[in-house]
Amino acid sequence: MAQKTNPDNTLFEIEIAGMPLKLRSSHDAQTVNELVSLVDQKINQALPKVKHASLQTAAMLAALNFAEELLLLRKQATHELERLEQKADRVITSLEASRIPKAEL
Repeated sequence: MAQKTNPDNTLFEIEIAGMPLKLRSSHDAQTVNELVSLVDQKINQALPKVKHASLQTAAMLAALNFAEELLLLRKQATHELERLEQKADRVITSLEASRIPKAEL
């Protein structure tokens, strides 16, 4: 992967599913490599599932797979956040209930 730097972004020359592309990103090279690898992997997994082996159709299928993963992760994160908020509320309630009034000290 070739890269050219400018003050705001770096220009990366990448390849996804055999197609050369130029990508500007503010991310470091390692992050861009990971992103490119992930997208390339998803598209290459989708290609055999497409009847006419269209790169465009495979890219759309890969995008749907990413969207599904994102949606499920968001739901999981929301559920976990709600669980933690409920636990924090219980802890706060318990602490407030166990507080000794100043008059008893």
